[in-house]
Amino acid sequence: MTETILIVDDEEGIRSALAGILEDEGYRTVSAADGVDALALCARELPGLVLLDIWMPRMDGIETLKRLKELHPSLNVIMMSGHGTIETAVKSTKLGAYDFIEKPLSLEKVVVTVENALAMTRLKEENASLRGLVLQSHEMIGSSAAMTTLREQILMVAPTNASVLITGENGTGKELVARSVHFHSQRRDKPFIEINCAAIPEELIESELFGHERGAFTGAVAQKKGKFDLADGGTLFLDEIGDMSLKTQAKVLRILQEKKFERVGGTRTLEVDVRIVAATNKLLEEEIRNGSFREDLFYRLNVVPFKVPPLRERRDDVPILADHFLDAFCRREGRELKLIVPEAMEELKRYDWPGNVRELKNIVERLVIMTPGRTVTVNHLPDYLGVEASGREAGGGRLDSVLELSSLREAREEFEREFIIQKLEENDWNVSKTAEAIELERSNLHRKIKSYGIDMRK
Repeated sequence: MTETILIVDDEEGIRSALAGILEDEGYRTVSAADGVDALALCARELPGLVLLDIWMPRMDGIETLKRLKELHPSLNVIMMSGHGTIETAVKSTKLGAYDFIEKPLSLEKVVVTVENALAMTRLKEENASLRGLVLQSHEMIGSSAAMTTLREQILMVAPTNASVLITGENGTGKELVARSVHFHSQRRDKPFIEINCAAIPEELIESELFGHERGAFTGAVAQKKGKFDLADGGTLFLDEIGDMSLKTQAKVLRILQEKKFERVGGTRTLEVDVRIVAATNKLLEEEIRNGSFREDLFYRLNVVPFKVPPLRERRDDVPILADHFLDAFCRREGRELKLIVPEAMEELKRYDWPGNVRELKNIVERLVIMTPGRTVTVNHLPDYLGVEASGREAGGGRLDSVLELSSLREAREEFEREFIIQKLEENDWNVSKTAEAIELERSNLHRKIKSYGIDMRK
């Protein structure tokens, strides 16, 4: 699509010369002799870029720039002047001008500046589009009363700086709630940094959270910023906060109280502005009674509590979630959109989902990959969903799907993937317990989970 450039200058000769060179470069141009006409043109058709002279009758360039930025904040404007001063250039920049070109104009510089400005506009548009996709990918799906209430509460709390504590079973979507809080907050353009407190060994958690100085311990060959540093101005999501040691809890409490910390091995006190969102599947009140969680930290985190309901308490959301995942995985795999027949959907609704939304997501991904044709029937559902035998054809859909694969390697890999997912679900998605149950090294199980693309996120 040809970009339109608006040229605003009270000298007809300059408007004509600029139009000629820019049209030779493949752009479409429109012209205005002053700021009043320029604003009228922009009201009818917004250009991709504006070249704006400063000294003009009726309305000068500075006032025009101010009006344009009020009406169209994302519009890039290049200022031009034959009487340019540093003060004028600085004022233009503060008002949002992309660049400042002095007259007499170098046509080569004009072309390069125009190309760069339009490239910047495209980058802004792509960034906005990608942010929209990211927000959509972390959208909380469901129309049940529980999810509607949760979304309303998030919209109410997100614009504040209050700490948030998210509780709920594994797989319910606590991370999605945390991201939603961030994306609807005034910190949305700043970092969202997450750390799983249960996944990092005790001896490394402080370094991960607070960073370390060079030489702080064996292997610390350079200074490293911690998660609090990286999240400055934004949101830090402390997942599985209930697994954090009492020593680390004390340091986190200090940051919440004073907004200050020191890196491991350091003496310089650093200040940060971080919003804390924490999540846990544990009952922290019980952990406090057991002496494994600090009561003062609990009250600091629990300013705004959110409880994410398990999927069995919002069964009406199962079809919406299943269709959402079905569409997403079919697109990802480049396959025709599949349809889950009503009988199969009823079986999905009837199941209790101990692994919650994450378990449903994994099953739908499996169905997209393993189901031949466009229709998902009861026969294709895993046996452990508890589908009545009368609802199946002889042989069972799960085994049939594996047997339909063309090579032994594919069948072995698919069986192993299915086996690992089922064992993870049986062990509440705890990798250590699962590794012990199936007699496999924890590191080997982690590699297989990554290799098979098994979703372990909450």
